[in-house]
Parts: sequence; C-alpha cells; structure tokens
Amino acid sequence: MNILVIGGARFFGIHMVKELLALGHDVTIATRGNAADPFGERVKRIRVERTDIESMKRAFAGLHFDVVFDNIAYASNDIKSAMETLDFNKYIYMSTTAVYDPKHMDTKEEDFDAVHKTLEWCGRADHPYDVVKRQAECALWQKYADKNWIAVRYPFVIGEDDYTKRLKFYIEHAMKNVPMNIDNADAPMGFIRSDEAGKFLAFLADKDYRGALNGSNGGTISIRQILEYVEKKTGYAAVIDSEGEEAPYNGTPAYSIHTERARQLGYHFSELNEWIYSLLDYYIDMVRRETECDPQKEAGIK
Repeated sequence: MNILVIGGARFFGIHMVKELLALGHDVTIATRGNAADPFGERVKRIRVERTDIESMKRAFAGLHFDVVFDNIAYASNDIKSAMETLDFNKYIYMSTTAVYDPKHMDTKEEDFDAVHKTLEWCGRADHPYDVVKRQAECALWQKYADKNWIAVRYPFVIGEDDYTKRLKFYIEHAMKNVPMNIDNADAPMGFIRSDEAGKFLAFLADKDYRGALNGSNGGTISIRQILEYVEKKTGYAAVIDSEGEEAPYNGTPAYSIHTERARQLGYHFSELNEWIYSLLDYYIDMVRRETECDPQKEAGIK
C-alpha cells in the first residue's frame, strides 16, 4: 500500500516505519526535515509544516495515499487541516489515553464520549495537552464521521529510546538520593513499550476497523514497585518528600487499559512484567555510566 506517515522520524514512529517497510508497504514520511531518520532510500520524503494549512496544501496537492498515519496532530485544528488537505482511503490518528477523564482500572474505549462533548476548534497552545487531544477526537467523531479513520489511544510510551526521560527521572533520583515529590506512588499504571507501539500502528494499516482503539501492554506497575526494584538492585534508597522535585507522572490516577478490541483484530500485546525490569536495569546501568563519565555529578553511584 501507498502510505504517508506524518512524523515518524523519532521514538515509536521509527519502529512503525520500520515495520511498515518490513511488511512491504511504499512509505512516504512527512516532517519539517529538521531531524535525521535512519531509513535512507527506502522511503520518500516530504517537507511540511504540520501546523500551517497552506504548507499542508502545497505539500500534498495532487497526491493520494491508501493510508495516512498522523503521529503529530494534537488539536481539532490539526484534524481539520488534515481532512481538508489530504486525499486518503484511511486516516490513523495518534490519540492518547489522556482523553479519558479520568482513566481508571479497566478503561475501555467507550469511556470517552467524543460525540456529545462540545467541539471547540482550537490549536495546540490553546489548552493543556489532554484538553486539545479530546478536542481532536471530537472533531473526528462529530465533523468527519463519514471518513474512514482510527484514533489509537496509548498510555505512557516507554523504552530505551524514550526521549521524554520520564521513567529515567525516578531511577536517577533514587540512585542519587535526590528528593522527589510523588503524589501517586501506589497507583497501578499501564504502559506500552515503544517498539510495540510502532508495530501495532503498522498492523492497523490494512485492518477493517473504524473508531477509537486502545493499545497497551498487559498488566500494571506502580512507582513504588519501580523504586523498590531500583533500591534492591542498587542499595540506594529513594527519597520521597513533598518538597522534592515534582515527579513527571504526578497526577496520574490508578488505571489499566482494556485492549480486547485490539485482541479481536488479531493483535496480542506482551505483558508488562515480561520486560519492564530489563528496562529498569537498562536505566540503572545508564545512570551508573553517566555518573562515571562526569565526576562533577553526585558521587557514590555503584
């Protein structure tokens, strides 16, 4: 199939493009062109400013795609510009489980009703992340229900290539005894590994499905469980203090993500406990190496 990927030059987008290529698809990636990608001559490239509708019109004039993956649409205005400038058979939007208000244990797709929520045309700077992502889905459900689209909802994406460094924050602070303000230490949370996030998206390219679709690894883990593992492996004790640095997953309630719809389509996510501790080991080793390379950093890391 002829596939356009808007974004795709970093994180799980790279995994997605690699999988699409492995499946034999003809892939074009559209980015600002500021970041290098590892695909060489295996992909076509288009430069575009995603937030500028005139740039979108110029970039995609006269082009048709079987599938469009939009990894960097945030707000309802982004959805509108895509629908007005792209010619496609299927549109796959990278949504988020942040649309659920709030997430909870066994969160299902129907727990967010974008059909009856008031739609506001907005840009990504107009509201917090969760609000603009809800509005993006409202645009899909209310204005473009006649289009063939999927809104894929992921929880926190983690992996060795995670540029956000949110999970690393906890390991690094624990190993350096830097106080952290953590307001949800015992809340179970769901995650998805970056390579599986990319592979699941690629899997959906030829699937007959419309609407919202959850993706997540099976099971949950709490921040306290993560810190207890780090303490056991390193001998250092995490310092949890309300006056400490604000932890990145603060404000997140206890939740898990229901993925039965994905399973019915034929995709089976791995269990979190099969790989999360290897990832924690990776970050433990990274913190040790970084500290050894920089004598100015806090001493004492084993």
